[in-house]
Amino acid sequence: MPEMPLDPYNVSVTLVSLHEGERSVLDVSGVVIPKGPQLYIRYDEPGQGPEGEDASIRTTLKITGSELKIIRHGGVESEQTFQAGRRLPGFYRSPYTQFNLSTETRELDILRDGRSLKVSLDYDLYVYEELSGKFAISLHIQEEPKS
Repeated sequence: MPEMPLDPYNVSVTLVSLHEGERSVLDVSGVVIPKGPQLYIRYDEPGQGPEGEDASIRTTLKITGSELKIIRHGGVESEQTFQAGRRLPGFYRSPYTQFNLSTETRELDILRDGRSLKVSLDYDLYVYEELSGKFAISLHIQEEPKS
C-alpha cells in the first residue's frame, strides 16, 4: 500500500547560528511539507536591499535521512549540502558577487519527535578552497497549534 502524503503544517522555526563567537538568532514562521521520506521546511528570512527595499529570502530546508540541504532564493541564491564526515559542493550568488563554496560537516544530528524537529550541525565553510569560517547551527522546528 503506498504511503499517504501528509498535509503541510505550520511551524515556528528558531535558528541559532554561532560563528567566531558571534551569536545570531532568527525566529520565523514556516511550513513543513512532507513528501515520502523527505521533509521540506520553508520559511522567509527578512532582508533589505541596498536601497532599503524588501529583499527577503525564501529558504527551503530539505531533510533526507542523514542529509540536510539548504536552498535559498530571493535577494540571495545559494545552496549548501551537509552530511556528517563529508565535504560537499555548493554555491552562493547575490547581485554583487558569486562564488563556489563547499561545506565540510563535522557533526550533523537530526532528531524527529512527531511533528517537531531539532537539527544541530557543526561545519567548516570553504570559499574557493580556502577556509572561510567555522559554524555551529541549531534549528528548532515546532508545530504551531491550529487556531
